[in-house]
Amino acid sequence: MSYPSEPFPAMMPQPASGQTELLSAVLSSPQDCALFLDIDGTLLDLAAVPDAIVMPPSLPAALYAAWQRLGGALALVTGRALAYADELFAPFRFPIAGLHGAELRWPDGRIMKAETTAAFEALKAELRAATENLQGVLVEDKGAAVATHYRLVPQRQADVELIMERLQSKVGPNWTLQRGKMVLEIRPASADKGHAVETFLSMPPFAGRRPIAIGDDVTDEAMFRVANRFGGHSVRVGPSSDTAATLALPSASAVRELIGQLAV
Repeated sequence: MSYPSEPFPAMMPQPASGQTELLSAVLSSPQDCALFLDIDGTLLDLAAVPDAIVMPPSLPAALYAAWQRLGGALALVTGRALAYADELFAPFRFPIAGLHGAELRWPDGRIMKAETTAAFEALKAELRAATENLQGVLVEDKGAAVATHYRLVPQRQADVELIMERLQSKVGPNWTLQRGKMVLEIRPASADKGHAVETFLSMPPFAGRRPIAIGDDVTDEAMFRVANRFGGHSVRVGPSSDTAATLALPSASAVRELIGQLAV
C-alpha cells in the first residue's frame, strides 16, 4: 500500500459524513487499518478532576475485541502515564504511548520509559509550593511529566500559565510546555503523539496499514497530521474550528459506539 508523501491541507472536519466514512473504512477491511486512540475526552468522558473519570464496565473487553479484530493494530496514545492507563483497562494490556510518547509499550510487550532527573523532581516540588495557595488548582505528578489542571477554577488560567512558563524555562531544553484543555504540562521535549504514531507505523502489525487517529485536544493534533500524511483518517472528537482533523465525531460516547461495532 502506498501513501502520499505530503500532508493534506487542514480543513473543517465533517461531522455528518465522518462517522459513516470511518465505520465503513474500518469495518469493511480491518486488516488494512491501524487505530490510534486518545483516552481522556476520546474513549472516556472528561471529568472535573483527572481521577474522577468513569470507565464504562464493558469498554475494556470491547476494546480488546476490537484489538483482536484489527490483528493487534490498535494502540492507546495518551498523556496519561502507562501504568495509570493499564489500571484503567485491566486486565488487558494494549500497545500504548504514554506521556505523549515518552513511554512506549511495543506490540511485543517491551517497554521503554523516559527517566526523570533530580532537577525535574525539584521542579515538581517547586510547582507544588507555588500552587498550594491556589485553591482548586490541581498538580498531577506523572513521573517523567507533571501537569497542572485549572478546570475547577478557570479564572486561574493566567496564574497557572505564569507559573508553568517560569518553571519550564528553568528546567532546560530537554523539557517542553504542553497546553491542553484547561491544563498545562511540562513533559519530555523528545516526545509527542505524532512521533509515537510514526513509531508504531514502522513495526508489525501496524506497518503498511492506513492509520486512523482519534482524539479531542490540542495534544492530538500531532497524530492527526501524521495520519493525514500517511493517507489515513484523522478524527476530532467534539467541536473545533482549528484542527488538522478531516473528520469528526460528536462525543466520547460516539467513539465508544464505534468500538462496540468494531468489536462485534
